[in-house]
Formats: sequence, structure tokens, C-alpha cells
Amino acid sequence: MKCMIREWKIEDALSLAETLNNKNILNNLRDGLPFPYTESDAKDYITSILSGDKTKTFGFAITVDDKIAGSISIVRCDNIHYRTAEMGYYISESYWGKGIGTWAVKKVCKDIFENTDIIRIFAEPFAYNQASCRVLEKAGFQFEGILRSNAIKNGKVLDMRMYSCIKEVD
Repeated sequence: MKCMIREWKIEDALSLAETLNNKNILNNLRDGLPFPYTESDAKDYITSILSGDKTKTFGFAITVDDKIAGSISIVRCDNIHYRTAEMGYYISESYWGKGIGTWAVKKVCKDIFENTDIIRIFAEPFAYNQASCRVLEKAGFQFEGILRSNAIKNGKVLDMRMYSCIKEVD
């Protein structure tokens, strides 16, 4: 199994749409993604990532044996938090439990820390999403606390967990 992180390509649109037409994935993501998620939606997303500010938004396809297996992005915060960034990711359900998420999180964090001035990357999975919490823990993120009643998803008030990874400074 050969895993890679690479830039999105317009040709990835169909695979991306197939991945995001899964309620098991969408239920663990923030709102704003349409359902059903069309190839046109995927093309719009890929175009926005490719044309976005490369100093603020870092969005990548996760591939396994040259097939789309998920997505990972890091978005820089602003103002006094300009050296902090938020990470989001998902893995196609057919690849769950294979260590791909952990590998991708480690790889992208390493690359961001080596190639930008970002010093802190955080993620806020829903508290019930134990698989995502384990990905972050295995990737070296520290649990910082519970964000109580921090989101409403599918009509339910939910807690979120705050994790972070800090760049090691010499």
C-alpha cells in the first residue's frame, strides 16, 4: 500500500464526490457540504483549493496506490493567531482502520512545520468521534480539553475535543 499526499487535480472530482456521498463521513464533518455531493461540487472545491492563498490554506488529497483515499487541510488563523492553524481531514470509509489517517496527519504536520512559520496546529473533532481522536493521539497531538456544547450537528448540541501539536523549537 503506497500512501501519498499531493495537490488536488480536477480529475479527482469524481472520486471526491463518491467519497463525500457517505453520511458516515459527513456526520463527522462541519456543515456546509451539500448532500448529495456532486462532481460539480467537487470541481468547485478543487478549483478553490488550487486557486487559494498558498500561505493561508494548505489542502491536499490523500491517495493510496494512486486512488483518492481522503482529504487533509490546514488553514492558518489570523490576527494574533497567525502562526496557528486548524487541521481538518477525512478518510474514505473503505480505508478506515488502516492507519492512513494517522500517517497523513503526521506527514502534513511535519511538512507544514518544516516549510512555514506555523508553530501550532490544532484540531477539534466531535467528542463522540473516537476514531478521529485516536488518529490525533497516535499522530502525537496532545488533548487539551473538552469544548462543551460547542457545536450543533444534525440538530444535536455536541461537545468537541481540542487537540494540538506544537512545533519543536531547537
